Amino acid sequence: MGVLASNIANASTPGFKARDIDFQSALASVEYDGGTGAATKYRVPTQTSMDGNTVELSQEQTAFAENAVQYQTTLSFLNGRIGQITRALKGE
Repeated sequence: MGVLASNIANASTPGFKARDIDFQSALASVEYDGGTGAATKYRVPTQTSMDGNTVELSQEQTAFAENAVQYQTTLSFLNGRIGQITRALKGE
């Protein structure tokens, strides 16, 4: 979410290149070489900007919202599972 937040914060910065993280590459990097490979990529804009900025604010905001929902869903699921394990350990 940090990369998306950075893109949104720099939406008006001339020449700023929107970045993205390729999750598959990042995961493979961690699995095979301990995380030394960079998975950060630069986005190719669908509409070019006169000032060279490649941030498309609507896409960034949509991706940020989707990630926030996925994060909350995962967190709720994990909290439920941890609660179940805790209750099982207590014998409830």
